[in-house]
Amino acid sequence: MKKRSVGISDIALYIPSPKITLDTILDSRVKEDPDFERRLRRAIDVTGQKAIRFPDVFEDNATIAANSAKRLLDQNTDRDLEKLRYLTVGTETSVDMSKPISAYVEGMLQRADYRLPTTISSFQVQHACAGGTLAMLSVSALLQASPRTDERGMVICSDIARYDAPSTAEITQGAGSVSLLVENDPDLVELDLETQGYSSSDVDDFFRPLGSTTAKVKGRYSVQCYHEALDEALEDHAQRVGRPLKEIIGETDMFVFHVPFAQMASNAIKRMLNQHMDLRDVDAENFLNARGFYKALEATAQVGNIYTGALYLNLAAQLSENYKLYGKDIVGKKILLTSYGSGNTMIVISGTVSAKAPERLARWNVSSQLNHDRSASWDEYEQWIKLPTDPESINSIIQEREGQTPSDIFVLQGIREDGYREYSYKK
Repeated sequence: MKKRSVGISDIALYIPSPKITLDTILDSRVKEDPDFERRLRRAIDVTGQKAIRFPDVFEDNATIAANSAKRLLDQNTDRDLEKLRYLTVGTETSVDMSKPISAYVEGMLQRADYRLPTTISSFQVQHACAGGTLAMLSVSALLQASPRTDERGMVICSDIARYDAPSTAEITQGAGSVSLLVENDPDLVELDLETQGYSSSDVDDFFRPLGSTTAKVKGRYSVQCYHEALDEALEDHAQRVGRPLKEIIGETDMFVFHVPFAQMASNAIKRMLNQHMDLRDVDAENFLNARGFYKALEATAQVGNIYTGALYLNLAAQLSENYKLYGKDIVGKKILLTSYGSGNTMIVISGTVSAKAPERLARWNVSSQLNHDRSASWDEYEQWIKLPTDPESINSIIQEREGQTPSDIFVLQGIREDGYREYSYKK
């Protein structure tokens, strides 16, 4: 018996407003240490990044996740919330060592009068930047296995990327959340759950020690691990499809890669095209330009690394760009998603743009969800970099900003003496 189609029906983004350009970071860091200029300029050139977004003082990863979830629900008021069966978060930026962010999100949404059922499965998935994909695949498989065809899941990919500053890694920070509506007979992308390609190994290319607010990354080594894992997962995917990898790549219309910084995805796909399609330089660029690949990278260049959400920010941008290219002819276009998580794992998934996608994409405006940024001052950025972790200091900073909070968002209200985080909805 043929299994039901399952996949992604809608995508919603929430990117915090504060934005600082890499030119501002460069100017300020060079004033502090002129000898740092050459290294930092090279890092900016190598990454292709232009700006980063970071949370406001009243935001943490739970509020960022809840705000993208709210947008997803607001975009789908025709969906019966009673049919929501799964609520899960993929993240590497936990706010609690025990309670999942999905539970905090459930509470925030319910207190804002979104009538989520309590008969849901709520959980969190962690594997660096691949946690969101693993959550999405888990929910997809559970939906496909259920005898009920009208159930659905909400998968939230939410993170805050922080590194030691000043450092060359500083320019690849970022923050944001991407929420996915996962359903049977999906509106956007049908996923092939039978031919996923995998690669996993135990490496220390990237990690965040317990108690540390910043990640530790071995830049060149991490890129090497990314490439090696991609090679193995692609071959595993081709073996499961039962066709040569060259044919699979040649028939793919959209390549959706994990994008920790813009140039990393570009370099990885060019390497893949060189190895398997014998495409180089101009030929490779023409191949990718015809598929809207480069235009979609601009979203990451302006936002920064959002870890688990990076792949799905790129997916949203590519779907939007390709809808501009093809219109209704986008239906049936083939997608290859490659999701990397340091430490490490790589997952390769194939998908197809569904018949209902044009109707959904015609209502989208990815730019409007990205371009609500405001220019942050250097002092504000430094306050975030040096943000204390003790409840008393955080509560004091939140109280100082009271009255400056925008409306219609979830915010961190404060942290109790026992460390428990309390949230509220600002109407």
